[in-house]
Amino acid sequence: MEELLERLLEECLHFTTQGRVADYIPELAKANPDALGIYVIGSEGKHSWAGDCHQPFTIQSVVKPILLLQALLDNGVELVQSRVGVEATGKPFDAINAGDQSLDSGHINPMVNMGAIVMCTLIRGATYEERFQRLLELTRKLAGDESIGVDEAVYRSEKSHGSKNRALAYLLKSYGLLEDDVEEVLDCYFRACSIQVDCRALAHIGAVLSNRGRLPVSNQRIFPSALARYVNAILMTCGMYDGSGEFAMRVGVPAKSGVGGGIMAVVPTRMGIGIYSPALDSKGNSMAGIHLLERLSKELYLSIF
Repeated sequence: MEELLERLLEECLHFTTQGRVADYIPELAKANPDALGIYVIGSEGKHSWAGDCHQPFTIQSVVKPILLLQALLDNGVELVQSRVGVEATGKPFDAINAGDQSLDSGHINPMVNMGAIVMCTLIRGATYEERFQRLLELTRKLAGDESIGVDEAVYRSEKSHGSKNRALAYLLKSYGLLEDDVEEVLDCYFRACSIQVDCRALAHIGAVLSNRGRLPVSNQRIFPSALARYVNAILMTCGMYDGSGEFAMRVGVPAKSGVGGGIMAVVPTRMGIGIYSPALDSKGNSMAGIHLLERLSKELYLSIF
């Protein structure tokens, strides 16, 4: 596996020059656009990696399936579905015009910013600090790393340049889809996006989802298998922003990307994959990362279709 990963990574390195790092959050603009790394954890617990897989970066939108999972664990499927839909919007992740009619829960899904902001309000806790800590603990458990924390510089940058997300949150509030204090909710969301991970952490999260809620190797159950199916289905249809349909054809596995350059991919019953390459395409997905996943999928017949 290591030789395969090294070869595919070498073949895809040149794609890093065709993307651009996110610069609407100043701290993200400091990332090295040439970086590319991959980490794979198989269902039997074998770890394989190549490239810049140990480079830390912020999780950004890859936290959205974890937000969804925490909301599901705290409230159950029925309540969550009453607050946020499951259909792909076909629009950018931060789109204001999420629907052509009056905004309601069916116009958003948990993998776009509006839906993720709503998910923050569904986490149980007396304060939003407590809610975030519970989310962080779940992230650490899923990633198999108790040392995971927040990149404070990115958090401050997110918060001071978060006008678009504030607009989205106030729009939600105006339609009665958000009841709590907007700044408290957004502080939780900005901190969630600023959690620092690496490719191994994302691969481990993917491996747990691949294993239907059980940790690799120990097989300890973290959450019910029905919730893994729920999350994986939404990742498949909505996880790669408005490029999810093309990704389904090219790669064919549930996945979530983030503007920090990360991709977390789930190959049901087979493996979890973590990729880092911060040079993004026009939809906010890792340019080289998608090419690398596509080639790996073809080599190992990973597509679920």
